[in-house]
Amino acid sequence: MATSYHDRSWTSSDGLNLHYRDYPGPAGYDGPPVICMHGLTRNSRDFAELAEHIAQSRRVLVPEMRGRGMSDYAPDSDTYNPIVYVADVEKLLAEEGIERFVSIGTSMGGLMTMLLAQAKPGRIAACVLNDIGPEVESAGLERISGYVGHGRSYPTWLHAARSLCNVHGEAFPDYDLDQWLEMAKRTLVVSQNGRISYDYDMAIAEPFSKPGNAAPANLWLAFEALGDVPMVLVRGELSDLITQDTVKRMRARNPAMRVVTVPRVGHAPMLNEPEARAAIDALLADLK
Repeated sequence: MATSYHDRSWTSSDGLNLHYRDYPGPAGYDGPPVICMHGLTRNSRDFAELAEHIAQSRRVLVPEMRGRGMSDYAPDSDTYNPIVYVADVEKLLAEEGIERFVSIGTSMGGLMTMLLAQAKPGRIAACVLNDIGPEVESAGLERISGYVGHGRSYPTWLHAARSLCNVHGEAFPDYDLDQWLEMAKRTLVVSQNGRISYDYDMAIAEPFSKPGNAAPANLWLAFEALGDVPMVLVRGELSDLITQDTVKRMRARNPAMRVVTVPRVGHAPMLNEPEARAAIDALLADLK
């Protein structure tokens, strides 16, 4: 079966070959494309289902940040930070001639959305922030620090799925084995030695704990650049990265922001949940 996307690449300012999936959308579509940006340890496969769905009506690009998936690993681990990721995406936007777009960002990808808006207000036509805001809870960051970069590998997909369940079970308490297997195949790959390992450079953990790398300072200023942008905030009911108080403060700055809570899910919703999918569809349908 033919894929509905093209594997394409662009080159970063420091010479890395970076990969993205390009879902062209319907013939003749010339509106703002949708840019989907993944979380810290994830890759373009996270958006496979959502991108296929949106591509029925719009072009969708899903970049893989340096050190993830099919993108090159960086020789300098200090470049694994949101400021550099944003610069990489800026290069992609420039090469593709994209001046206006819809942004869907999960966790780190949501931080990048805010930074992109701050750098050039007005270019984001609408956005979805998935379980992230301008204030990031330290408890969530500590939990992430507890597993990122540990470099485990597994002999079978079943072993990998069970390990994911052990690490993330509190965030997805209702997941069954099939769902954990699906998550494993989005997150890990078969390595050259035949074992199943995580699909990212373990060195991304090195700068993560440094101040300003996990969540840049003054993000409220960046969020305010989205003040008049149609927006959906998707929050997992069990999230430890964004609190209800932060949500209230975000809504005060963007009264039109729609908040969707995904029940019985923590960080981060997969965006295939009915509540999330319906909100994203409504947001896109309202765009002219």
